[in-house]
Amino acid sequence: MQNPSGQGPQDPSYPVGAAGNALRTVRLLHERDELRVMDVADELGVARSTAHRILAMLIFEGFAEQDRHKLYRPGPVLRTIRGSQAGPPPDLTIVAHPHLVRLAEAVRETTHLMVLEGNGSRFLDGVEGPQALRVSHRTGTLLPAHVTSGGKALLAELAPDRLHALYPNGLPADAAGVRGKLDRLIAELAAVRRQGYAYNLQESELGVNAVATCVRDRTGAAVAAVAVAAPSSRCPRARLTELTQPLLIAAQDISRGL
Repeated sequence: MQNPSGQGPQDPSYPVGAAGNALRTVRLLHERDELRVMDVADELGVARSTAHRILAMLIFEGFAEQDRHKLYRPGPVLRTIRGSQAGPPPDLTIVAHPHLVRLAEAVRETTHLMVLEGNGSRFLDGVEGPQALRVSHRTGTLLPAHVTSGGKALLAELAPDRLHALYPNGLPADAAGVRGKLDRLIAELAAVRRQGYAYNLQESELGVNAVATCVRDRTGAAVAAVAVAAPSSRCPRARLTELTQPLLIAAQDISRGL
C-alpha cells in the first residue's frame, strides 16, 4: 500500500501471516539465489519448522527447489519470471544440438538429450552414431525415468521427499510384472551423486547400454541430461566408463550456453 505522504509503501492495515512470509521468502530466493532453512527462519523471525513448511509449500508450487546439498534455490516458476524480465532464456534443444552432434561424432555412438517429466524421462533430441549397428534416437519418447541413464541422473538430484512423492506406491512393474525395489533405486542414486553420472545396463531395452550426466543452468540446478547410448555387445560397462570424459565435457559445454 502506498504511504499517503508519498514516501513509499507502508505496512498493510490487515494481517498477512503465512502469505506475507511466503512472499518474503520468494523475494529472498530471488535476491540470494540460495537459502537454507535457518536463513529463512532468521530473516522471518520464525521457528525452523515454520520456515521448513514455507519452503516445502514453495517447492510444491514450483517457486523453489532443493538441491542435493539441502540448499533451496529458485524453482522453475521463479526462474521463468526472472527470465522474462531479462529476455527469453536460451532454448535448451537449440543450445544442446550442436554439442550432441559433436559428441556423437567423437564417440561414434548415439547421443540423447532428455528431461524429467513426472517420474518419466522425455527424450527431447538425439543424434544417431555413424556406425551401421547403432541405437536409434528416441526423440519424443517418454520412458520410465528409473530405467534410463538420463532419468537416473536427474532423479539423483531430487530431495528424498520429492523422490518418494514420485513413487508413492513403489516402482512400477516391468514388462514381466515384477515390481522393482525403491530402496535399491535410492542406493543406486546415491552412487550416481558420488560419481557424477548414471548407467542404464539393458534396463530400458535389451541389448542397449547407456551412460548419462546432468546439464545445469547458471544456478547449478539440473535442467536436463545428456546421454550416450550404444549396443551392449560393443559397449559394456567398462567402455561406458571410458565415454564419461567426453560426455562430461559435452554436458559442461551445454550448461555454459544456458
